[in-house]
Amino acid sequence: MAKSYLVLEDGTVFEGEPFGYEAAAFGEVVFSTGMSGYQESLTDPSYEGQILVMTYPLVGNYGISDDYYRSDRVHTRGLVVREYCKEPSPMYGGRTLDDFLKRNKVPGISGIDTRDLVIKIRSVGTLRGAITGDKEGIENLIKELKRTPFPSESNLVGEVSVKCMEEHDFGKSVSIGLLDCGERNWMLRDLSERFNVTVFPYDTPADVIIGHKMRGVIVSNGPGDPSHPEIKRTVAKCAADLSATIPLFGIGLGSQIVGVALGGKTYKMKFGHRGSNQPVKYGRKVFITAQNHGFALEESSLSERDILADQINVNDGTVEGIRHKDLPIFTSQYRPEASPGPWDTSFLLDRFEKAAKEGRR
Repeated sequence: MAKSYLVLEDGTVFEGEPFGYEAAAFGEVVFSTGMSGYQESLTDPSYEGQILVMTYPLVGNYGISDDYYRSDRVHTRGLVVREYCKEPSPMYGGRTLDDFLKRNKVPGISGIDTRDLVIKIRSVGTLRGAITGDKEGIENLIKELKRTPFPSESNLVGEVSVKCMEEHDFGKSVSIGLLDCGERNWMLRDLSERFNVTVFPYDTPADVIIGHKMRGVIVSNGPGDPSHPEIKRTVAKCAADLSATIPLFGIGLGSQIVGVALGGKTYKMKFGHRGSNQPVKYGRKVFITAQNHGFALEESSLSERDILADQINVNDGTVEGIRHKDLPIFTSQYRPEASPGPWDTSFLLDRFEKAAKEGRR
């Protein structure tokens, strides 16, 4: 039986069995704690540049569905599982995870002790890693991994954002802008029930958006570092320029970018939040949320800038959302329209709709 290897930059090697596309893969090794939603995760642009580890031990048991694409392709560079299901339930047509990865040219590795792997990541932080079938080349591969930059050191948003403006008329009375950092399909589906939506590339200047008479702007989720120089030069500057005139709602990476636009600072988390079960304290309630991020806003950098960190992660105390004291600007680090995941925080879209219609909170 063929063997495959997950190699980490610290020299750790996990042996397993290959599935999916036969190729090597390099990326940042991260884990997701969701019990379902593997297809949504694989096609989520926020995973651009990463090798995804699923903590749930059996993956692929309900197959692949046309209804569960987050975007038009797989964005992860590789997939690591304890066991993948070779004979999924026929409820969605019986298409296998193996075939799905092959069609998208993404390698997978199974038979890995994912519990041991996740304990390592939680202990030392995210690591650069590779999936390979070349056992003899592992020693040289470890050296190469140590020299390879983390994916977030490049402009990942530029790789996944739309390249030109897209206008979507859903017959609504209010039109908003979606500043696309790597999120379209699912967000458009939910926004279509409330707004006409114009999707703008991430590097669109503020005067272009203002010229299209948008009533509000959402800064979307996406991959990478919110303080990358190219992000600060483009989308963060745009958000700063819009902040005095148009209601803003930042989601995921967009939350961090809005924070940066308002003068805040970010930092890389040890292993991030990825999954559909992250608890967030908001007001007097705790909500279970779906998240995918490896960076966070530094709360101390916000205290003197008329910004409140009004949402906090229960597990580690990190910032999960901010709001401006006076302007109609607010954010959530999680996805209010979560899928997979709970819909408990969809009221944030109601709040943004109200702000867009009124021009104020």
